[in-house]
Amino acid sequence: MLLKTSRSALRWSLPESQVTSEALYLNRRRFLTVSAGAALAGTALPVLANPYDAEPAEPTPAWFKAKQADIQWGAIKADDALTPFADAARYNNFYEFGTDKGDPARFAASLRPEPWSVVIDGEVAKPGKLGLEDLIQPHRLEERIYRLRCVEAWSMVVPWLGIPLSALLKRVEPTSKAKYVRFETLVDPEQMPGQRSAFGLIDWPYVEGLRMDEAMHPLSILAVGMYGRFMPKQNGAPIRLVVPWKYGFKSIKSIVRISLLEKQPRTTWEALAPNEYGFYANVNPEVSHPRWSQATERRLPSSLFSPNRIKTQLFNGYADEVASLYSGMDLRVNY
Repeated sequence: MLLKTSRSALRWSLPESQVTSEALYLNRRRFLTVSAGAALAGTALPVLANPYDAEPAEPTPAWFKAKQADIQWGAIKADDALTPFADAARYNNFYEFGTDKGDPARFAASLRPEPWSVVIDGEVAKPGKLGLEDLIQPHRLEERIYRLRCVEAWSMVVPWLGIPLSALLKRVEPTSKAKYVRFETLVDPEQMPGQRSAFGLIDWPYVEGLRMDEAMHPLSILAVGMYGRFMPKQNGAPIRLVVPWKYGFKSIKSIVRISLLEKQPRTTWEALAPNEYGFYANVNPEVSHPRWSQATERRLPSSLFSPNRIKTQLFNGYADEVASLYSGMDLRVNY
């Protein structure tokens, strides 16, 4: 399937105020120019400010550094203005570290993203346990600039670095019985203090799932970085799912297991509140949450005096690419 990424193909109609700033663009071009020159000269990459902003990055694993010289920048672009890194890194839902939006940034320092491995099992011809560097090694990292829409009606625009989920699934050779993909987050209360809470509602591990055709869609990625850097701990280090046409809770973080199944898995929020959170969780302005409307969203950065509210788009603006996956389905029933 060919991705339609231009303004005309995606039918985006955005004001000039939402276009990425010239300063941001030039700073990124400087980064790319210097990186390319260093690669051609056979020298180590210099230490530069992050191409997106000046906040220091966390320590970068050696395998990720080796991949940085060959990133496919702009593999999928967006005309929307990028959310500043500070907002994307400090305003998150990651209940393993607490329920407040700032808790992940405050408490995720205890997470140890190295070494890391992912178990792949179920209906596959090649099950096993892969170190993260081996999982990523055969693939070129791609930059995908996606909208991220939370079910709570706020949103961001984030430049992810990752690989197509389909590429990994093809490597493990799904059997004919593989109809769904189940994802599981790390359970380790020592590293994730939110899992120690006596008041938590979640029965750990956090679990999410996709139908096989959703998982194989070219827009679905496994991300290991964002804003040109290794994935911050509070954003799901070292590896997370990103499915841009679905609400953000589908994009499970800190993945340790990927299982291919014949039957639909029971996912965490679906189990907790099935009348509020369905298995599909496709962004849909016409289907309200039982406690709030989904017709609009608050695009970060925003404030009390500048709420920056915009209209929500069906499938988060990716309808041209993904609507065919749900042909004939009642999206009000399959929410």
